[in-house]
Amino acid sequence: MGRRSRDRDITVDMLLRAYSIGLFPMAEAADDPELFWVEPDLRGIIPLDNFHISKSLAKAIRKRPFDIRFDTAFGAVMAGCAEEVPDRPNTWINETIRKLYIELHEIGHAHSVEAWDGDTLVGGLYGVSLGAAFFGESMFSRRTNASKICLVHLVERLHNSGFILLDTQFTTDHLKTFGAIDVPKDEYSKMLDRAVNQPDLTF
Repeated sequence: MGRRSRDRDITVDMLLRAYSIGLFPMAEAADDPELFWVEPDLRGIIPLDNFHISKSLAKAIRKRPFDIRFDTAFGAVMAGCAEEVPDRPNTWINETIRKLYIELHEIGHAHSVEAWDGDTLVGGLYGVSLGAAFFGESMFSRRTNASKICLVHLVERLHNSGFILLDTQFTTDHLKTFGAIDVPKDEYSKMLDRAVNQPDLTF
C-alpha cells in the first residue's frame, strides 16, 4: 500500500510530484515523525457532473446557517481536521504534514473552505490543487452540516473554475451520499494525467 519515508526527506516539490502520479502521504499517528506514501488500488472520486445533494441538505443550505469563506484560516482548518473527537480518536495529520501543507497553501497549491458562525470557525475542509485537479484531504465539523455545506461550496467553486477532477482518496458511506465512487487505479491514472497536465487553475 505504501512505503515509508523519513519526514526530513519530503519537500513541497516532492509532494506535488507525488500527487501528479497518484501518491499522497499519511502518518500512522499525530506523534509519529515518519510519513508513508499511499497509492490505493481503488481511488475515491466525486464526479463533478454527478454531485448529489439530499433534499434535507438543500433545505439547510437555503437557510444560510454559516458564512462560507475560502482560504482565510487554512492553519485553523488543518488543526480542526487533526482534532481527536469521539468518532475519530486518532489522526494521521502529524506536525510534518501540517508544515508541508501550510507551505503548499503559501505557494497557492493548498486551499481551505470554511464555515463560520460569526467569528467562530465551526467546520471546514482542505485539499490540494494541481492543474485542473483538486485532491480533498480532510474535513471537520463542530456544527450540524458544517462540513457538508463546505463540500457543496467546494464543488460549486471547482465547477466555476473549470476543474475536472475531485479526488477524495477513498470513499466512505458519507461521501457516497454525494455521489462518490471508486475507480480502478488504471482508470484513475488516465483521469489524473488529463487533469494535472493542464495549466494550474485559479481556485
